[in-house]
Amino acid sequence: QVQLVESGGGLVQPGGSLRLSCSASGSIFSINDMGWHRQAPGKQRDLVAAITSGGSTNYADSVKGRFTISTDNAKNTVYLQMNSLQPEDTAVYYCNVVGRSSKWRMFNSWGQGTQVTVSS
Repeated sequence: QVQLVESGGGLVQPGGSLRLSCSASGSIFSINDMGWHRQAPGKQRDLVAAITSGGSTNYADSVKGRFTISTDNAKNTVYLQMNSLQPEDTAVYYCNVVGRSSKWRMFNSWGQGTQVTVSS
């Protein structure tokens, strides 16, 4: 079993910055992909950014140029640096990690979510 612990959410003014962190622990043999999704009230959960084990990244159009995803592979941790935050970025942000817990078993784990609120 793989557990994810997120941190870094909070309240920030428009134009401000936040950095989210998500650390994975437990039965981890290897990690394929790490990413961040977000869900605003009344809306579906959407991908914000993702990164593969090879370092390839993918961003939602709405955050390109403002958000940066990165990893510390030694710590099984993924980060999301969020700059120039806008009220429309307000949502619960969820970490997602896909990998293998053994040579024959895959896992797809989600964090508990961290609230990001952008408001003056």
